[in-house]
Amino acid sequence: MRLVILACLGISSVAMGQTSQPGGVNSEWDVQKLLDSLKLQAQHLQPIIEQVKPESWVANGAPQAYVTQWKTAQAEIQYLLTSCDALAKQPERLTLALDTFFRMQAMESTLGSVIEGVRKYQNPALADLVRAVMGENSSNRERLRQYLTDLASQKEQEFTIADREAQRCRETLMQQKGKPVRK
Repeated sequence: MRLVILACLGISSVAMGQTSQPGGVNSEWDVQKLLDSLKLQAQHLQPIIEQVKPESWVANGAPQAYVTQWKTAQAEIQYLLTSCDALAKQPERLTLALDTFFRMQAMESTLGSVIEGVRKYQNPALADLVRAVMGENSSNRERLRQYLTDLASQKEQEFTIADREAQRCRETLMQQKGKPVRK
């Protein structure tokens, strides 16, 4: 019986190893390049966002919410950088890829609101610059989205194979229980 269990586990491990090969998923090298680009873009945004002065807008009638959004945007950039670092260390982790994607979306969403404040209360050219730098990141966003989709698909396939192998092993074990034991 131990032999049957070990055989099932061995087959399952082989099956899992076969699906973890980079079929439709980007190679680790490509993911690293993507993450480097995302980080570079976020780091490029930091000094531009530091030029934004929403505290002075409040004196000109702007809502205090812009100050909060500006601080949130700065934090979102840091969160994205941290998330990119974590994903770079473990590119096969679906949760880290999701976190990175959602961090990028949150940063872009928050910056979209801040841009409108910059345009109205500070400098339209600075708002255009922030929007242009964010726009440069659109290809990276699409590449990350595609990687995320491919990685999720790969994980689903791995789960399907593991489940199928577990079912097969259960059937084998059940068949073994029904046979008389030889001494």
